[in-house]
Amino acid sequence: MESIRVFAPATVANVTCGFDILGFAVDRPGDELVLRKNENGRLRIVRITGDGGALPTEIGRNTCGVVLTKFMEQTGIGKGLDVELNKKMPLGSGLGSSAASAVAAAFAANELFGRPLTLEQLLPITMEAERMACGAAHADNVAPGLYGGFVLVRSYEPLDVVKLPVSESLFASIVHPHIEVKTKDAREILRREIYLRDAVKQSGNVAGLVAGLLLSDYGLIGRSMHDYIVEPIRAILIPGYDDVKAAAIQNGALGAGISGSGPSLFALSPSESLAFKAGEGMRAVYLGMDIQCDLYISKINLEGPRILD
Repeated sequence: MESIRVFAPATVANVTCGFDILGFAVDRPGDELVLRKNENGRLRIVRITGDGGALPTEIGRNTCGVVLTKFMEQTGIGKGLDVELNKKMPLGSGLGSSAASAVAAAFAANELFGRPLTLEQLLPITMEAERMACGAAHADNVAPGLYGGFVLVRSYEPLDVVKLPVSESLFASIVHPHIEVKTKDAREILRREIYLRDAVKQSGNVAGLVAGLLLSDYGLIGRSMHDYIVEPIRAILIPGYDDVKAAAIQNGALGAGISGSGPSLFALSPSESLAFKAGEGMRAVYLGMDIQCDLYISKINLEGPRILD
């Protein structure tokens, strides 16, 4: 192949109680990326659309560029590449925008050159792009984006990622209000120390959420979707936080919370019809506040990135 076009999905990270260790992929939105071999031996980002001019085209300042540089270093491939990135998801949304671009670049390069690396080898490369983008090499966006499905990051040192089984009837509702919350700001306001009692409650909820997924026990999933450490602090950055969560649950969702660092909020529901109902309830809260928003309804994306042509 001389060129390849791929799609990489948006992701929901943290999933309430799982700060930096839980995440899942969705069908939409996401990013599209075209990778073409060139004759000059250089890496170039030749075109970015859908970002309103916000993203840099310099290789060292763009997540695609960071990933491709690391990929070439690790594989020893000396070919030149031209990158075209089509952002089909909002920036700064809490839906893993930088991760989607990183995953798209890693997946496309690996496919274009005959899969010299495994997914497990690609993951640390995409994490380095996250470090550049937000200052922390977290995996709860790039791992589900790359692997698909619902993932648990059991450990960072050494890196140990587990893909969890998930029921096909589990759907996500995501509402993205048109406000900005910067990931770096959302991380900087977090406490550096927590109470032991909160750590115990949080651990129980993480274990309960994982067990609920394994058992397809929706009641257990719902009871476990509570965060005692991160969301109570980040909620101050998101207008309508309490009302949006309440609207989701009142309309049949199992639970709801902040997607990544926000401002998007998500809910999980046991059926597509309830996901639509919960999503409309969430959107109605923002419309009542005169805040425009986007609504996405999706099953859990088990595939991850895919080749378009």
